Amino acid sequence: MRRVAKLLPLLLILAALVLGAGYRYWQSRLEAPLTLEAPTLYEVPAGAGFHRVIRELDARGILSDGWAYRLLSRLEPEALPDLRPGEYRLTPGMSGRELLGLLDRHEVVTYPLTIPEGWTFAQMRAALDAAPKLEHRTAEWSDAEIMAELGREDELPEGRFFPDTYRYRKGISDLEILRQSMVRMDELLSEAWASRDDDLPIDTPYQALILASLIERETGAPEERERIAGVFVRRLERGMRLQTDPTVIYGMGDDYDGNITRADLREPTPYNTYVIDGLPPTPIALPGRAALQAAVQPAEGEALYFVARGDGTHHFSRSLREHNNAVNRYIRNR
Repeated sequence: MRRVAKLLPLLLILAALVLGAGYRYWQSRLEAPLTLEAPTLYEVPAGAGFHRVIRELDARGILSDGWAYRLLSRLEPEALPDLRPGEYRLTPGMSGRELLGLLDRHEVVTYPLTIPEGWTFAQMRAALDAAPKLEHRTAEWSDAEIMAELGREDELPEGRFFPDTYRYRKGISDLEILRQSMVRMDELLSEAWASRDDDLPIDTPYQALILASLIERETGAPEERERIAGVFVRRLERGMRLQTDPTVIYGMGDDYDGNITRADLREPTPYNTYVIDGLPPTPIALPGRAALQAAVQPAEGEALYFVARGDGTHHFSRSLREHNNAVNRYIRNR
């Protein structure tokens, strides 16, 4: 018994040393880099638990010490990541601990989808249909079905969605991006309408949206948007037709081949502002924030006409004679 009593402290010391070495080795396995030679995408499936993720990473050879992570779940369950489905980018040199942090922070891989200002809703739908790794839920739906699903069954879609760059993760539905875009346009249109000038010849936010779409399609020069808006507003105030070519093009639909003839300018469509009075019945494109603001805060001035110079900007005229001279200079001679 005395011998055992003398050996007991030594045995305890040895046990502590063994446990300490084992603990350090376990921790070193968690800190060891993943066995990767190149960046790799790993997708956490919906509903997957920690043990399933570890088994899959182990089976793919990304982890070489799956036992260390299974032991972690027993000894330090509070250190386990809060998993969210999605793709994660694993990089060479990343340690197991860094992997756990990546999963816990939900740093899923996202993809950009850019909808340029001035696109039509049809172009936006085509971009959604072509977007990789997006759930194409609405691909076979009509415009009316989309609007009904978004809770806007009585509205037409043109102009109702904000052009921007949206980021999405694998599996997100195109309907979700449309919803985000619609809400964003609602917010910005409401902000613009609240800041509108007094005595505008438009009565509703929707009319401001229509006007903004015409401004967006007429110029890509930021410094011209308010001047274009001013021309349109003055023409509306005087009962003059807007006579803007983008409305003719929109009204032609698939018949537009890149050219507008005099016959096209005379062709009656609901959108041809050479034929109809006032604004067209709906927007003709997706206007951006600057165009929305220009529609409600147009520049003051006397110009009633403008013509494209051919370099992306316009020549503005106060009289028809000046305008015709500008047309001769910039259009007919060209």
